[in-house]
Amino acid sequence: SGNTEETLYALEKCQLRGAEIAVITSGGKLKAIAEENKYNKIIIPGNQPPRAMFGYAFTELFFMLNHYGIIDDSFKSDFTKAIELLDTEKSDIQEQAMSLAKKMYKQTPVIYVANGFEGVAVRFRQQINENSKMLCWHHVVPEMNHNELLGWRTNVNDLAVVYFRNKSDYDRNQIRMDINKKVISKFTENITEIWSKGDSLIENSLYHINLGDWVSWYLSEMNNVDAIEIDVIDFLKGELAKV
Repeated sequence: SGNTEETLYALEKCQLRGAEIAVITSGGKLKAIAEENKYNKIIIPGNQPPRAMFGYAFTELFFMLNHYGIIDDSFKSDFTKAIELLDTEKSDIQEQAMSLAKKMYKQTPVIYVANGFEGVAVRFRQQINENSKMLCWHHVVPEMNHNELLGWRTNVNDLAVVYFRNKSDYDRNQIRMDINKKVISKFTENITEIWSKGDSLIENSLYHINLGDWVSWYLSEMNNVDAIEIDVIDFLKGELAKV
């Protein structure tokens, strides 16, 4: 929207530090400030839920980083391959997503990923929250081995555990995940592994993200809820505006 409180606060902090600022937004105060200060900016389509504009925001971020010389041009071919992969695997992804949604229905999803892919888990959790109107949590391997693993002590019938895995995950983390499954399987049988496809981190990430988005959509239908509605978030923003 360009009006998110945290984003505008971050912009203010960057201005105070004299940072070089570039903006990706669909409008609002953020766009106005960027135009007033002549910041580099990329304008993406508006009037849609931010989560529905992920494709725009994600790809434009890479182009912005490329513009400043932070990354090279190789990401372009990775995105092209990712598009081809998602097109080719469309039916299989949707089939996997429906199967996973059925396992998650009336359950609380627990998402585990290797470090380096936490952004994928966050996206999935937030899609379950916003689209499916369900609680969900995630954790990262190996960090969860030092704390959350101890929480698995009793049989549970209302948790659906999902491992998002990649061939590129660090070897020791692969071993950790296999051991984790052995521990957790003592307390629940509802465990699913989803292996990404593709050769690059972009392909792996977008494969999981696309599948997770479909899961959240199918769950919204199963839960008979409006995937777009965010009334309680609008209420929160309204109350904050009064302060």
